Amino acid sequence: MSPEQPAGDLEPVRDPSAAPGPAEPVTITVCPDGPLLVRGGYELLDGDDRPIDPGRATVALCRCGASSIKPFCDGSHKRARFRAR
Repeated sequence: MSPEQPAGDLEPVRDPSAAPGPAEPVTITVCPDGPLLVRGGYELLDGDDRPIDPGRATVALCRCGASSIKPFCDGSHKRARFRAR
């Protein structure tokens, strides 16, 4: 600790050679008659295993096939009257 930095302001420093901590769990929530909500430490890949940048931490993935922004949901399931158990 340096004299300029009070003890209460210390932040933990991760050792770059240390093993990574536990990954954030991924949850997938099935919305009734709607999309799949994906949260957590996920990686989204296209059909050729190339990463897709979702631009956010939680994404809604289309299940109805009617979205104009696949694989993401745009709400088209409502107009298409998509139903799923």
